[in-house]
Amino acid sequence: MKLQFEDLIVFENEDYILINKPPHIASLDERSADRPLSILRLAKAYHNDAQLCHRLDKETSGILAIAKNPEAYRHLAMQFEHRDVTKRYHAVVDGVHDFEGISVYLPIAPLKDGTAVRIDRQKGKVAETIFNTLRAYRSHTLVECMPITGRMHQIRVHLMCLKAPIVQDPTYGGKPIFLSEIKRKFNLKQGTEEQPLIQRVALHAHSLTFALLNGEETQFEAPYPKDFDVLVKQLDKHSL
Repeated sequence: MKLQFEDLIVFENEDYILINKPPHIASLDERSADRPLSILRLAKAYHNDAQLCHRLDKETSGILAIAKNPEAYRHLAMQFEHRDVTKRYHAVVDGVHDFEGISVYLPIAPLKDGTAVRIDRQKGKVAETIFNTLRAYRSHTLVECMPITGRMHQIRVHLMCLKAPIVQDPTYGGKPIFLSEIKRKFNLKQGTEEQPLIQRVALHAHSLTFALLNGEETQFEAPYPKDFDVLVKQLDKHSL
C-alpha cells in the first residue's frame, strides 16, 4: 500500500505541517544506493519549500514538525536552541520502574561508526532526560520520556543507564516482548514460531509543544500507530 503524505498530517497552517511519522521510514534521505522513501522527500513533494525542523530515528514513530517557509523554520529552530520546545515520548521498557520526575544528566558521545552512542563523561556532550512512569505492568513499564536536549539516541541510552532498556532495542540491551510472556494461558499453534508483539524499538514521539508564529503556545499530539497501540493494549489486558 502506497504511503500518502496527506494521511500523516495531524495539523497544518500557512507555516507548519505536523505529521504522525510512521515507523521504519527515515526522516532524511539515506545514503544507500536504492534510497527508499524519506519523510523529507514526501514533504517536499507535498510542499516545495518544506524543511524538517527536527528528526526522529527511522524506527521511532510520532509527531514531527515541518516548516513551510524559512521564517517558520527559524522561529522553531530558535525555540529548539533555547530549549523552549517540550517533547514527550512514550516508551515500553523492560522491568518494573517507579520513575517520578527522575532526571538523567549524563553526557553522550557517538561511537566511531556513528550508528550508536555511549555515555562519555570526558568527551560527551551534555544530555538530559526526565522520566515519569505512566503505567507499571507485571514485568514492563510504560514510561513518559522528556528529552531536554536533543542528542542522538538520547532516550534509549539514558533508559539503559536506569536499567530500563526499551523493549526490542538490542543496541541498548532491550529484549523482545512476546505474548506468551504476558498472557497466562497462551497456546502457540504447533509448527509456528512466535513473533514479538512489536518488531521495532518501542518508542513513540507522543507530543510536541511550541509557540506558533503568532506567539500562541500549542501542543500537538500523535496517536499511537497500530504496532505500539497493540503492544500497550495487550499489556493493559494481560499484565496489569
